[in-house]
Amino acid sequence: MDTDARLWTEVTDPAKLREIVGDVMPQAATKERAVLHARDREWLAASPYCVIATSGAEGRCDASPKGDPAGRLVHVLDDTTVAIPERKGNKRVDGYRNVLANPRVGLLSLIPGRRETLRINGRARVVSDAPFFEDMVVKGHKPILALVVEIETIFFHCGKASMRSGIWSPETWEPDALPPHAQMVKETQVVEKTLEELTEYYGETYERQLY
Repeated sequence: MDTDARLWTEVTDPAKLREIVGDVMPQAATKERAVLHARDREWLAASPYCVIATSGAEGRCDASPKGDPAGRLVHVLDDTTVAIPERKGNKRVDGYRNVLANPRVGLLSLIPGRRETLRINGRARVVSDAPFFEDMVVKGHKPILALVVEIETIFFHCGKASMRSGIWSPETWEPDALPPHAQMVKETQVVEKTLEELTEYYGETYERQLY
């Protein structure tokens, strides 16, 4: 692979970028909303998976996936505010540390099988407890934190990326294209556990520790 940047044609001018891409389609230019529509609420209630993008004070970025049963992942507080629960994890909290320095976040919400996605941009706060935590209980466990997002823009994103990738087409799935996760951890990280111990950890033990 050629990594000689001298051979690249880099775009640094907004006008040049617009010239290459073209004018914004009218329908795309007017699709942003600042208040949740009834369809937005229905989508969020049906979504079991989302990705939260953050950036710290120095520009260090993070994109963190979140998942829960549909109806327990994104909690609507009012027409302009949603909350996403944090469950037990690896305790890195990269995204939350970013939010403490820079509250701007982006949220991408998915529904398995649907080509489109729902996007939310706004300002976030990290909350350690609130009455609405009771509404996000899963298997008897309240979240340990919640990310409360004040919506600035919300809109549905078209399904072209999903269509190009074939992400929801089972015939394109190749889960065995790479080694099992335990083996990849052993090969890419400095860990004391043996491969056998890692295989056990990422099996039934891992599932028991979800909540």
